[in-house]
Amino acid sequence: MPATPDREAQAEASADLAQALHWLMPLHFFYERAGHPLPDFRFISGKEVPYPYRSLLVHENDMTPTLAAFHHSKLYLEVHERVLSDDYLLRLVTLHAAASDLPVEFGAIGIHLSSLPQEVRSLVVEGRSPLGAILGEHQVPHHGSPAAFFSVPADDMMCR
Repeated sequence: MPATPDREAQAEASADLAQALHWLMPLHFFYERAGHPLPDFRFISGKEVPYPYRSLLVHENDMTPTLAAFHHSKLYLEVHERVLSDDYLLRLVTLHAAASDLPVEFGAIGIHLSSLPQEVRSLVVEGRSPLGAILGEHQVPHHGSPAAFFSVPADDMMCR
């Protein structure tokens, strides 16, 4: 029997890949730019995120104060790379606990700047404080709304 591609399965796989790349776009951008392959990742449901990470990630609160409370420390921002256009900022960052100087989060984020007040926009672009700290300090209404969770092994780029 000849093997013929299942067009519906192909279309579904293509849509799944497009959605995954959309969710991973900031991270994928910086990996591509560095000439590194994106590490193997596996999408998981919020219920599959293990503790204590579930309490840190699976919620609709602001991530920065959630991490700060968990680590009993203010956080400071280390920007590894950034790319700025007129109204969009991509950053590859590590958040560190100020009390221990230990890294508590590594990530890539895309920030739409056009919806931010000018003073806040300038502070975000400056990159001296975590986004959530700036938004909270300037009382900019916001909330977290994670659309996807994934598991990924740490690699050289994350551990630098």
